[in-house]
Amino acid sequence: MKLHADQPDSQSITAYGPGWIAVNGQRQENSLVLSATHPLQAWNCNRFEELTADHFERLADFGGEAPELVIFGSGARLRFVRPALLQGLMARRIGVETMDTAAACRTFNILAGEGRRVVAAFLIEA
Repeated sequence: MKLHADQPDSQSITAYGPGWIAVNGQRQENSLVLSATHPLQAWNCNRFEELTADHFERLADFGGEAPELVIFGSGARLRFVRPALLQGLMARRIGVETMDTAAACRTFNILAGEGRRVVAAFLIEA
């Protein structure tokens, strides 16, 4: 009997390091938005100081459905955005968790593997 590794039906983070994240084996070196069931998309922000409410507003309907939770991977160290930038998500009763990127990668994989409606936005600074 020949055994084959299962292929995931969803997006998952397969590796990460300083300045990059690998999604299903493909290395990404720019900020991105990821959900378990929709293709990743670029997140047009190169620096923490450039983040606006519009960056987070886009996450409220990623892939055509509202997530139950948004994970923000803030980079190599934990940094919290101003609460005003998250008002749109909070008004829709979408949970928001901020973590450093390594913790956000691990948490995303766990929640996505459980079938949760989670969206992760990863800030990868140049």
